[in-house]
Amino acid sequence: MFNVINVSKAYGPKKLFEDVNVTFSPGRRYGLTGPNGAGKSTFMKILAGDEEADMGNIVRPRKLGILRQDHFRYEDNRVLDVVLMGNRALWAAMSEKNELLAKSDITEEDGNRLGDLEGVIAEEDGYSAESDAATLLAGLGIDQASHEEPMKQLTGGLKLRVLLAQALFGKPEGLLLDEPTNNLDIDSIRWLESFLHDYEGVLITISHDRHFLNAICTHIADIDYETIIHYPGGYDDMVRQKAQVRSRVESETEEKKKKIAQLQDFVARFHAGTRASQVQSRIKQIDKLKSDDLKRSNIARPFIRFDQKVVSGKQTLMVEGIHKSFEGQEVIKPFNALVCKGEKVCVIGRNGVGKSTLVKMIAGQLEPDGGKIGWGHQASVGYLPQDHHGVVRKGTTCFGWLRDLHDKLTNEEISGVLGRMLFSGEERMKNTDTLSGGETVRLLLSKLMIMQDNVLVLDEPTNHLDLESIAALAEGLQKYEGTVIVVTHDQELISEVATRIWSLQAGKEVLDFNGPYSEFVEKHSDVAARRR
Repeated sequence: MFNVINVSKAYGPKKLFEDVNVTFSPGRRYGLTGPNGAGKSTFMKILAGDEEADMGNIVRPRKLGILRQDHFRYEDNRVLDVVLMGNRALWAAMSEKNELLAKSDITEEDGNRLGDLEGVIAEEDGYSAESDAATLLAGLGIDQASHEEPMKQLTGGLKLRVLLAQALFGKPEGLLLDEPTNNLDIDSIRWLESFLHDYEGVLITISHDRHFLNAICTHIADIDYETIIHYPGGYDDMVRQKAQVRSRVESETEEKKKKIAQLQDFVARFHAGTRASQVQSRIKQIDKLKSDDLKRSNIARPFIRFDQKVVSGKQTLMVEGIHKSFEGQEVIKPFNALVCKGEKVCVIGRNGVGKSTLVKMIAGQLEPDGGKIGWGHQASVGYLPQDHHGVVRKGTTCFGWLRDLHDKLTNEEISGVLGRMLFSGEERMKNTDTLSGGETVRLLLSKLMIMQDNVLVLDEPTNHLDLESIAALAEGLQKYEGTVIVVTHDQELISEVATRIWSLQAGKEVLDFNGPYSEFVEKHSDVAARRR
């Protein structure tokens, strides 16, 4: 159990949360939600003991599993050993045992100590530890050949999976997982969902994946109004309940504002008269109401709407036998497709199978080794890459960057788009050198809204976005009348947007399925069952 007692945290004048009292109970799985900047990661670090609260105390479970995003901490350690380190008591006992056994002469005292260590190892299931660790790694998509390799041999995405396995290992009583689905493909996410459903301790996770939160959470702990509010159910359940809470809290806030205005009016009218005692009484009431701090919701949702300057022809995209290899390794086998106006294609598949390679070729960012890509009448393509490095020019402002891209729009029109994407007021003039990941994606989406292309090719557009922004993006793509080709692992977005699925297989071919994601999953499951 986590027991949070009178915890407060602020950075300068900005309060994240104040005087929080909340309990996270065993057997429950909590999603920690709130927009970017609300303090989710800070609160998670306080729970883990990695950061101090300004005030208050935390009571933690004895045995904690924590996903830390430190990819380079274990570069020279064997992958299996990194997972075993997740059970600190077991790892310490195994390490000390190996040191004692390496001695040239073992004393009677050493023998007694070895007996004690064997007891610890047995109690912590040490004799099946490597097998259990290997099972975790396999479930997260790390092949057995990599288990004996040092961590430095793995890519960043695979390192994160090893750190996730470390957090899950050793039956921890409490689990703290910050963005556990980052760099996981759909199959690995499903495996993780199944694992967490069987977990009996207390889980607290931050995730921007709505499907994941809906699938695993029994409760949502939402950071808003400078506190943490518990809601039963998954993310969608919370959204429905939160609307009622928001309405009540903001109604109470408006009543307080009206009362303060009435009291201030009385003070202004009678402060110089004979009713001094009544004036002083009103001033005290005003101070008390203001000290209650009229908290406002920190929820801010962008408004995403993609329009078309011109409409493309009916046959929007013709793909004829395109294929690609790197250093003699085939990545994409010859692929053919005809995409018609208004289709919304979601590109899915395991990490590393070539999804980005395929859409880069389609967007004209990468030449295929062979084959042909043809665009239909009046087709214009807007592209959002997965790697944003260098896409937004440095040394300017958000407003200035968009101004340079489209000089025919008025300043008011550009400001309007930026405002809808949460760059309001002074945020419009924010320097592009200081943008966060989420701000960069929102600025790139602003560009697409301004350019009004009739084809959108988006490679992992939900990376760095918070849940409110992802929901707004899904809604914008649903209503868009142009053609969409989008790479994503976000199952909720796929379910809401896709009319067609391109599933990249391990054999490098592309399975082209015409229909929504629910039908694809049903048919794909039937095929898998027949193969078994």
